[in-house]
This record gives sequence, C-alpha cells and structure tokens, in this order.
Amino acid sequence: MTKQQLRIIYMGTPEFAVAPLQTLVEQGFNIVAVVTVPDKPQGRGRKIAPSPVKEYAVEHNIPVLQPEKLKNPEFLDELKSYNADLQIVVAFRMLPEVVWAMPKYGTFNLHAALLPQYRGAAPINWAIINGETKTGVTTFLLDKDIDTGRIIIQREIPILPEDNIGTLYDKMMNIGKDVVVETVETIISGNYKSIPQDTLIKKDTVLRPAPKIFKDDCRLDFSKKGVELHNLVRGLSPYPAAFTTIKVNGKDLNLKVFETKPEPSANQQPAGTLVTDNKTFLKIACADGYLIINDLQLEGKKRMKVAEFLRGVKL
Repeated sequence: MTKQQLRIIYMGTPEFAVAPLQTLVEQGFNIVAVVTVPDKPQGRGRKIAPSPVKEYAVEHNIPVLQPEKLKNPEFLDELKSYNADLQIVVAFRMLPEVVWAMPKYGTFNLHAALLPQYRGAAPINWAIINGETKTGVTTFLLDKDIDTGRIIIQREIPILPEDNIGTLYDKMMNIGKDVVVETVETIISGNYKSIPQDTLIKKDTVLRPAPKIFKDDCRLDFSKKGVELHNLVRGLSPYPAAFTTIKVNGKDLNLKVFETKPEPSANQQPAGTLVTDNKTFLKIACADGYLIINDLQLEGKKRMKVAEFLRGVKL
C-alpha cells in the first residue's frame, strides 16, 4: 500500500498536534478526516473559537468531525464511513475501544516522553520538574489503558539546564512530527515489531507519572531546596507559571515566577524570607539557601525583570 492509498484519520487539538498533521499533508499522505474538540470560548473575550487543528484542517479542505461524546452512535457511524486504514492521535483525549480498534492497522499515539516513564497528561512539565536530563517522544499502539500500548518508535531528547516548558515543547514538537511520519511509513512497510512496555520495566524501575497540572502544583513551597524550586519554575514557564504570595504593606501580592536561580548558602533564614536591595535583586530563603528571582509578573501587570518590578514595589 502506498501513502496515497492509506486512508488516515488524524485526531488532535492544540498547536503541538498541528506540526505532525502539516508534515503528513505536505508529504502527500492521504488524510481523509480530522477529529478534534468542539469550538470553545477562548481568551479574555471568551469568544467561541476553533482548535488549532481544526483551523489547519479547514484551511486545507480536510473534513472535520467535532464530537461531544466519542461513543455517540452518529459520530461512530460518520467515523466508520471514512473507512480509515489507520488513525493517529496527537494531544487529543482518551479514546474508547470502539474508536481506537476501528481501523485495520489500529490507532497510534504520539506521546511526549520515553514510555513507560511519564504516562499521563503533562509529561513535558513533569520531566523538567523532576530534574530529568533527558526525555523523548514515543509512538505506540493504543490499547485499553492509558499510555500502556506496544511501542513502535522512540527518540531521545536531552533536557538542557536552560530549558523550560516553552523551549522543550518546541523541540519535542519538531522531532515529534518526523517521528509520526516515520511511524506511518513503518506501518505501511508491514516490516516492524512493536515492543511491549512491560519488557522495559525492570524490578528496580521506578515509574514516574505525569498527571494533569493543577493550580496547587504551581505553588512555590520554600521549605524545599533551591534546585527543586528552580526546576518547578522551569517546568511551568511560561505557562501556567509557578507562583507565590508575598506580603507588602500588609497586603498579599500574588507573583508569577518565570526565571530563577538557586543560591546555596549556609546563612539560613526562615523559609520564605524576602531578601532584596530594592533596586537590583530579590531572593527568597528556602531549605538550603535562596531562590533568586530574575523574571516575574505581578497579578494584573505585565511580565518584567526584577529590577523593573522593584522600581514599582518597595519591599
């Protein structure tokens, strides 16, 4: 079967999922339909807007399906009518078996981690938060559980000290699009062996999960060490951003924190103590020294460097 004959249905939602779709289209693969979320209110104005994947599909005259529920009989009938040979999922949602088992070649997912590590919704964030020095992307065949299917292809990516969620996201998106294409070509060839994830889990393997990020996960706890706090900031910058609350003139000010540097010190002060010259630097005491704050945002204001912040707020 050629890539023009292979009928593909592509499922995805955010910008991360656009790059693989665009690459498949540009390389001549036969995308017969796209499945994405219904249009939703977005931005400050809460205007109804389509997902990035839908925007790309509409621009390229690809039919779009937007089911509220994936088990809806009308949706299932419409999906089946496209007679897909293969389904590809990139940053979408968990599929019921009736959907992922429909094509003859099954459904594969692109996951932003080296499975079986970091199964879950936020693998890029948690890899940085946990201080990992490498991560990667994995394509795997969907099965009944979340992120547990047989692995087709993996590519490793280093996590550099200066990386944050923004920079690593872009790197993984660029590598992921090529891995998706390679995976489709591998499936077309019919000459490949998928790897059960259980064979990669040894007795001493500690599996790290990657659950969805909630607001409480973003709060800086200064009873922790500086490196842990720094990695949390990196893993949440620029979005959704780590945050803390400081008291100024009896008022609580909420600060989002985007860039930091740990400063080990034997000169211990109570955790959360602010240290500043009110001109050029701000650091906060933590378990093993200080966390230097370099880039932040006061609630309701723009993001700024610490010196600019200190010109407007005296601590």
